[in-house]
Amino acid sequence: MASNIKVGIVGYGNLGRGVEKAIKQNPDLELRAIFSRRNPDEVAAASGVVHISELEKYKGDIDVLILCGGSATDLPQQGPELAAMFNTVDSFDTHAKIPEYFDKVNASASQGGNVSVISTGWDPGLFSLNRLLGQAILPEGNEYTFWGKGVSQGHSDAIRRVDGVKGGVQYTIPVESAVDRVRKGENPELSTREKHARECYVVAEEGADLARIEREIKEMPNYFADYDTTVHFISEEELKANHSAMPHGGNVLRSGRTGENNTQIIEFGLKLDSNPEFTASVLVAYARAAYKLSQAGESGARTVFDIPFGLLSPKSPEQLRKELL
Repeated sequence: MASNIKVGIVGYGNLGRGVEKAIKQNPDLELRAIFSRRNPDEVAAASGVVHISELEKYKGDIDVLILCGGSATDLPQQGPELAAMFNTVDSFDTHAKIPEYFDKVNASASQGGNVSVISTGWDPGLFSLNRLLGQAILPEGNEYTFWGKGVSQGHSDAIRRVDGVKGGVQYTIPVESAVDRVRKGENPELSTREKHARECYVVAEEGADLARIEREIKEMPNYFADYDTTVHFISEEELKANHSAMPHGGNVLRSGRTGENNTQIIEFGLKLDSNPEFTASVLVAYARAAYKLSQAGESGARTVFDIPFGLLSPKSPEQLRKELL
């Protein structure tokens, strides 16, 4: 009987906790350790927590590291550094910087003889695969990505940085009329404002100027200025009771033409109660693929475009052909 794939988690925020839960649902995976920058005695986790400075000592004892840090500062450093020592999987999601990040991780992983799967999750990740599939099958057509309804962490953080704001969350909401036009095969040209709306729930500090806060949010460049934005002022109790979950989701559509003038539409959608737990589940599946590629003698960085779906499954190729083909 084959031994389990031994996994380490680097970082123990929302994503790291999601990975811990996902591993428990995959009997062929085994969690060896959680690595954190915090004092291990202060981290409440079901599994053993080790300070990140001890990580190198686990070389040879861990088959795949799942990196759960942020894309702004954590992964640009940790990705290349850890790829030299371990097989890794991460969810680096700064789209514009993915080519540069890939090159750095690829050089490091190749030198270390390891496999590193970068930028997986659902976008980038599963949505990326569906954009590729749509373009390959319907070369004459248009592509549309709608996000939400869901909590945007970046936009929520932007709200909380406004002077006089004590707390808040922001929901990205696809404009249903725009989605309907795409599904009808109209192939519309849609502006940013026509595709998504933004809804903000804000807790203001006592005595703060609500009109100014609302104006600053709605006029904020790169975040809200290009959208129809609604601001609701609520209490701390309401924020905690009704807006502490992390739902998200969205749709990728490709609307195209074949033959003389036949409309063909491809659609892939997600509706998620927990964004971090779903992203974690994707990372765990790709950890299995990274291990299989490494066992086959491969090395270097990979993206979702480079990995056959069959490697994500614990089932053998024979089982997959019999049960799912």
